[in-house]
Amino acid sequence: MKILIINKFLHPGGGSETYVFSVGAALETLGHAVQYFGMDHPERIVKNAANSYTANMDFQATKMKNWTYPFRIIYSFEARKKLRAVLKDFRPDIVHLNNFNFQLTPSILHEIRAFEQQQKQKIRIIYTAHDAQLLCPNHLMRQHISGERCMRCLEGSVYNCARHKCIHGSRIKSLLGSVEGCIYRRFKTYRLIDAIICPSRFMKACLDKSPVLREKTVVMPNFVPESLKICHCEPPPTPYVLYFGRYSPEKGINTLLAVARTLPEIPFVFAGSGPLEAELNKEDNIENRGFLSGGALTAVIKDAAFALFPSECYENSPFAVMEALSLGTPVIAADIGGVPELIADGVNGELFTCGDADELCEKIHRLWNDPVRLAAYRTACANTQFMTAAEYGRKLVEDIYGR
Repeated sequence: MKILIINKFLHPGGGSETYVFSVGAALETLGHAVQYFGMDHPERIVKNAANSYTANMDFQATKMKNWTYPFRIIYSFEARKKLRAVLKDFRPDIVHLNNFNFQLTPSILHEIRAFEQQQKQKIRIIYTAHDAQLLCPNHLMRQHISGERCMRCLEGSVYNCARHKCIHGSRIKSLLGSVEGCIYRRFKTYRLIDAIICPSRFMKACLDKSPVLREKTVVMPNFVPESLKICHCEPPPTPYVLYFGRYSPEKGINTLLAVARTLPEIPFVFAGSGPLEAELNKEDNIENRGFLSGGALTAVIKDAAFALFPSECYENSPFAVMEALSLGTPVIAADIGGVPELIADGVNGELFTCGDADELCEKIHRLWNDPVRLAAYRTACANTQFMTAAEYGRKLVEDIYGR
């Protein structure tokens, strides 16, 4: 089987890139031919044989100086042309879409179907919903300025995005996002997708609000690397409470800083980077390890007494929670989005009311001072099972691609 994986970023970045590269590698191991399409970048690590990619485009950094920019994020002739070269050269059986809005645009869906019709070759289009981008222009279901969690665009007009300046706090960018959403809703472009993989029941419930998407969604939980299947139940030698991820408001960092100040006797370790880094560096009981990856990140997770996931935006199926549990580290997490589907409250971790610093403080204090409870959680983590990338790849081929 020939599979073309599309993602706007083809260099290491966030969770969607982790997914893309891991799935591609798993499919190749199973004997399938895999190529990739997206934006070119100096750090790009995957390719297609036609060597055809779109120019790199940073939606967040762009200052709108180029008058063509608003049109390019709504409909990209460049993306269609560059993708056409890949389709002609590779002739895939499956096109597996990931993040494509704004930089690649949904115009690529029309190119795939046009090629299919011209060549009389059936191409199955699969989309993995890493977020709610198909219905929410800013994809986080969160207002940028107020920080309010919001489903207005899912349940009503996409012009709520412009009204609340949801994209980077910019009226212009938010209006463009609303226009893009309106156009593709009006023409029902997403009907061209054959199946939508939702990593959580929560994401399926969100996308099912659209009658166009409702019949296409299927729940298929995420995976963890094979190396993380080895759990560690022994207590760490020098315990600390861990947060790893982005240092930004939507991840609950301000709430976490307030908690750390209330618990000066507890050592916290942070691993990551982001705009609030200077704030956490001011706290005496927070050790900032900076951005970590690979074995260094695995070690800091494994050696933590427990981890925190206080995100204040709707998370889908975060790899961070899955990685911690797989390494035998319990997690205290906010009770929203798809996170409660990963944590058995009171078994391998605990949930707290999102944004409630007092409740989070109480739960951290109690678990830090209760070694019996903590040991029980660590034992339970050893029995928490997630698919590996290899298992996920097989299921993808058998249950999704092969339908």
